[in-house]
Amino acid sequence: MLDYNLILIGYSGHGYVIADTALELGANIIGYSDKTAIIDNPFKLEYLGFEKDDDFIGWKSSSKFIIGIGDNFIREKIATLIEVKQKEVATIISKSASVSKYAKIGKGVFINRNVSVNAFAEIGNYVILNTGCVIEHDCIIGNTVHVAPGVVLAGNVQIGNRTFIGANTVVKQGVKIGKDVIIGAGSVIINDISDGEKVVGNPGKNI
Repeated sequence: MLDYNLILIGYSGHGYVIADTALELGANIIGYSDKTAIIDNPFKLEYLGFEKDDDFIGWKSSSKFIIGIGDNFIREKIATLIEVKQKEVATIISKSASVSKYAKIGKGVFINRNVSVNAFAEIGNYVILNTGCVIEHDCIIGNTVHVAPGVVLAGNVQIGNRTFIGANTVVKQGVKIGKDVIIGAGSVIINDISDGEKVVGNPGKNI
């Protein structure tokens, strides 16, 4: 159970998912930050203003933060801002996730429902492990990576910072994927991928 207050940054799509999981864990979300107040407010959260404004009341709070932003680059910028303000991004791990006690989990990580993280995997800071993905033994995932629903990373896979792995992608054991890579949904990756490439297909090809 989470025994501290949270502030949600980004209240749509992915924000709904992380808020739902945090509430399931017993968190108290005192409000949310976004550019403007949201008309559709499914969790009935209080609007606290925009985190980039000087008068954002969240910076005066003792609450921790959760980041409801799926985009890796935007999430990284927000995480950096939170660090500059000497605040903390909470790690949220669903009750239904299976995380080995021998895995290393960084700060501000979100591990969604039915995720498996196996022994000696290393997960960097501000990573999203989305619904039902599998992170096998000895995988090393860099900071601010987004692993989409249904992805399977076989053993010893390495993934660089800010890379996005599309839904239902399968990555062969031992493959090294660089930073800032985008892999399209349903791809099968059997070879290493260099920094900044966009890859799709079975087998994956650079586009």
